[in-house]
Amino acid sequence: MIKNIELIKRIDRLIRMKATGTPEDFASYLGISKNTLYRIIKTMKLLNAPVLYDYSLQSYVYEKEVGCIFGFFSKTSIIKP
Repeated sequence: MIKNIELIKRIDRLIRMKATGTPEDFASYLGISKNTLYRIIKTMKLLNAPVLYDYSLQSYVYEKEVGCIFGFFSKTSIIKP
């Protein structure tokens, strides 16, 4: 599970940079199969990530600006208005 979370974080970072390349290139760069890449992107979409492939950029992009956080944090560290 930790490996998948780390992979999603890595994919997220590259999508934000608009530097993924084609699905084939992206999967190869990540060291995973194209089917695994598609499965992870589908999972990200289920988690409300607005991921789409931009053919003009030849890169995955986010349709709108989003944030992504995995992990736990202390409730006392949250700044309250």
